[in-house]
Amino acid sequence: PLFVNLVEFCEVFIHRQTSRSAAMNVAKSGYRVFSANSSVASTELAKKITERLGVELGKSVVYQESNRETRVDVKESVRGQTIFIIQTIPRDVNTAIMELLVMAYALKTSCAKNIIGVIPYFPYSKQCKMRKRGSIVCKLLASMLAKAGLTHIITMDLHQKEIQGFFSFPVDNLRASPFLLQYIQEEIPDYRNAIIVAKSPSAAKRAQSYAERLRLGLAVMHGEAQCSESDMADGRQSPPCVRNATGHTGLELPLMMAKEKPPITVVGDVGGRIAIIVDDIIDDVEDFVAAAEILKERGAYKIYIMATHGLLSADAPRLIEESAIDEVVVTNTVPHEVQKLQCPKIKTVDVSMILAEAIRRIHNGESMAYLFRNITVDD
Repeated sequence: PLFVNLVEFCEVFIHRQTSRSAAMNVAKSGYRVFSANSSVASTELAKKITERLGVELGKSVVYQESNRETRVDVKESVRGQTIFIIQTIPRDVNTAIMELLVMAYALKTSCAKNIIGVIPYFPYSKQCKMRKRGSIVCKLLASMLAKAGLTHIITMDLHQKEIQGFFSFPVDNLRASPFLLQYIQEEIPDYRNAIIVAKSPSAAKRAQSYAERLRLGLAVMHGEAQCSESDMADGRQSPPCVRNATGHTGLELPLMMAKEKPPITVVGDVGGRIAIIVDDIIDDVEDFVAAAEILKERGAYKIYIMATHGLLSADAPRLIEESAIDEVVVTNTVPHEVQKLQCPKIKTVDVSMILAEAIRRIHNGESMAYLFRNITVDD
């Protein structure tokens, strides 16, 4: 009887050890999804993504100390796992960046296998070019993320696609255009009578991509109300110092004519049409309000604005409410529930589906090409 009991005991013990080893292997080869946001409003997108994936949000605590230092505590083991950090960017951009950096470094020092950042709106993306005596802050942020431990990034509609070259690891730049196009087709009555409008010549390629897929016409606005990134006087046009020196006086450069913006014009007929302005970011809305007024004067009877990232800073909700704009449609890459309460014209399109699918495909080692089907280079 003792031998029988011992055999049974060994069988049970081996079975338990095998089950435990299998569970450990599953855990090591699995993945976890964390949110690096300290504010409740910013975690809504992370909750929607995890619901679509059928997983629970990772246990962690992100908060600010009394002296405003960021503190992150990971409450579960991540050793050997692939970790996805979902970080939406609220109005306090710099705090969100520090939360992401500290979270990534905490996971790195906890021996996570891969750390993938899901950053739907990449901050500082407008500062991706050298302007006067400024700096390329976007390149600096890319270096900081790599140093903190990130090995991959999933983002959406970068302000300039060349930003991907700033990173030393893979970047998947997803597109929100399929969701915005679906909204146009399903929610805008008589959209066949619409015309796609580029607010500036620089946005013409994006607008052309929308127009071709919707089989609609294209109009381009040009003039002084467009260029928000204006050349500021910084002393470079000032004459050189006069020095009383003999010999070579230096080169005499030809006189450059000052750049002058023409009056605002619309290239294309918008009379009696629905005008749909498309862009990647809507932040300060003064340019959009001015464009809407011009389009109204030219005969457009409804004006929609479609953008991926609705930052809607400062008095944007009030200006939109008082303007000729009929509706502003943005995705939920950036939390803007407060702005929606202030202005009922603001509508939201959910993009958690494509972000969840990107996470699933990356974890399973599947191709991402399906997510870019029918996407043009200029989109």
